[in-house]
Amino acid sequence: MSPQNTAETRLHTIAAPPEAQGQRIDRFLSEAIDTLSRSRVKQFIEEGRLQRDGKLVTQPAEPVRPHAVYRLALPEPVAALPAAQSIPFDILYEDTDLIVLDKPAGLVVHPAPGNEDGTLVNALLAHCGDTLPGIGGERRPGIVHRLDKDTSGVMVVAKTEQALATLSAAFAARDLDRAYLALCWGLPAPAHGDIEGAIGRDPRDRKRMAVVTRGGKQALTHYRTLANTGLAASLLECRLATGRTHQIRVHLATSGHPIVGDPVYLRRIPAQAKLLPPDTRGLLLDFPRQALHATRLGFRHPRTGETLSFTTPPPPDMQRLLKTLAMA
Repeated sequence: MSPQNTAETRLHTIAAPPEAQGQRIDRFLSEAIDTLSRSRVKQFIEEGRLQRDGKLVTQPAEPVRPHAVYRLALPEPVAALPAAQSIPFDILYEDTDLIVLDKPAGLVVHPAPGNEDGTLVNALLAHCGDTLPGIGGERRPGIVHRLDKDTSGVMVVAKTEQALATLSAAFAARDLDRAYLALCWGLPAPAHGDIEGAIGRDPRDRKRMAVVTRGGKQALTHYRTLANTGLAASLLECRLATGRTHQIRVHLATSGHPIVGDPVYLRRIPAQAKLLPPDTRGLLLDFPRQALHATRLGFRHPRTGETLSFTTPPPPDMQRLLKTLAMA
């Protein structure tokens, strides 16, 4: 059980000995790679970074197979203290415990491979400066929840350990009011209801999520139709009963109503497009991002217990689509 680590690729290759048979794969790998915690190994497995004899493994609880060769590819490390960068964003509320903001589309929340800077975290470090108490001994904001790069809308960020813990618990328990606006293709039937289906990594493309029959996490999305342009397109309000990666995008695409402009889950021209006039059809088909906006967020203040609620309209590019479709 001797792991080989290639620095250039950050690839750990481990051959499982007979005595490891039956162990959970995340536990086995964390013991074999003593620089990684079990939770980190679990995260990497769920991200689709593990292969067994060349086949993708996405379940951390999968039992080890003796003599199998496991390859775990690690992401490139990110600096522990991102640089402060002056990046504009709209602040809706701020005190010593937290910041509520309206994230613009195109802004990545946290530094990661491919987006090492120019993120919301960099912007928050610049905005807060030395007034940020910090999280975990570092002067950094506490990211309670995330929005995809090209999803706009309301976010709350913690400035203290206590605020991070309390807000994270509220999000985990869904003890909050949170709603999204999604412009989708077609007209859902019924006009309001639930979309349910376990979500996991797409076995054919690890960069995508999918509704899966095995190994996914239970997911439930509530929706209601706010407006529509015949059978061509609809504006939905969506609420999350669970919080899976890309949940709204995956559920709507799976139900036959992908979000307008979604670069990942809309891979062909939808049949409903032919129901629109050519100019309008072109505007929707050329929209460069998913037309998804986190419009409302309400929660109890982590220190005072006061109920706070914030609502923002979609950004101008999405507003133009809605006006063209007579939905605004």
